[in-house]
Amino acid sequence: MAEGATQDFLEIKDIKEGIVILKNNDMRGVLMVSSINFALKSEEDQGVIIYNFQRFLNSLDFFCQVVIQSRKINITPYLESLKELEQKQTNELLKIQTSSYTEFVKQLVQGDEVMTKTFYIVIPYALTEGLGTKGVMQQLGVSNLFGSKKEKTQQKEVDFEKCKTQLWQRMEFVAIGLQRCELESVPLTTPELIELFWSIHHPDQAEVGHSPEIVPELLK
Repeated sequence: MAEGATQDFLEIKDIKEGIVILKNNDMRGVLMVSSINFALKSEEDQGVIIYNFQRFLNSLDFFCQVVIQSRKINITPYLESLKELEQKQTNELLKIQTSSYTEFVKQLVQGDEVMTKTFYIVIPYALTEGLGTKGVMQQLGVSNLFGSKKEKTQQKEVDFEKCKTQLWQRMEFVAIGLQRCELESVPLTTPELIELFWSIHHPDQAEVGHSPEIVPELLK
């Protein structure tokens, strides 16, 4: 019952080939974006960045969503690497020092919450934009009522490829615009999207290094 209720709450129907598919069949692409220390830039450089960002925003003919995720930094992988290093040490003094450093890092993080921020841009593509009236009718099952199941599946795959191409073009356009503002961006893959949405709904587990088991069927 709980699992069904959670699935009903989420707007996501599927994640396929790095694309989030909503229940209304609209698509979303997600770019993870780097950050810059704006305050350390010279006044001239700040002006250039602001101007380029304004030009970028004015060039968009579609909506974008900026998401900032803030969480306690996950140092579990780092601590595990230190533990492995400690076990490999042949010098007893270095082994003790590595162990002491590991404990120091643990205490440092426990005493003061070290936060990390990750920036994302969510780029939409509506079903109605790429398929037209006929395509939307097919997706809703209003037309082609007597077509075979195989034909309907093939048509959906064709429609998905068309919309995916348009969405990727938008994502590339956004990435180029951000680059002019000294911001680098990369599209999230299917496993990364699954982990992102999982961490949003399981923040406590994500902060201590747990991650979901991604089964092969989800890696479409």
